[in-house]
Amino acid sequence: MIAELTGPVAERIHELQRRYDPKLAGMSPPHVTLVGSSGVGTIPLTSGADLRHAIEPITRVTSPITIHFERPVRFMQTDIIALPLDPHGPLREFHERVAKSGLRFGPAKHRYSPHCTLSYYPTLTPANARELLAVRIDEPIVIDRVQLYYTMSPQSKKLLELSLAG
Repeated sequence: MIAELTGPVAERIHELQRRYDPKLAGMSPPHVTLVGSSGVGTIPLTSGADLRHAIEPITRVTSPITIHFERPVRFMQTDIIALPLDPHGPLREFHERVAKSGLRFGPAKHRYSPHCTLSYYPTLTPANARELLAVRIDEPIVIDRVQLYYTMSPQSKKLLELSLAG
């Protein structure tokens, strides 16, 4: 589950992705990863109706969430650089509700760490890594909708988009 970003912050992040990781920039819009790569694993293939049945009651009572990116981090022993978000507070509460929604999840590979990926695929030069780690995005972002995708490389299909309407 992701939250696609919009507005000037999304444009800035997309420009960074185009510059440092064109493959990532071409695959999906800038987004915050909320559920599926950390805390809980991916959701095994299920229908959009089943997803809606499990997730819509949660989004219906969840108000839009205003958050701030923290300083970029490099995931240990990788060239993946991401903008982390505070894993506590409203994002954690939302994540826990989804985890307890009745959906089945695969095994989690990592602890819960909501984030926006800046660079995933390329091997970064030391200069590129320093530049990405120096990025600061101070503007708040508002998560007011979430998307669930079925991903089968190299294609992905949006199964569901729901507004946070609480």
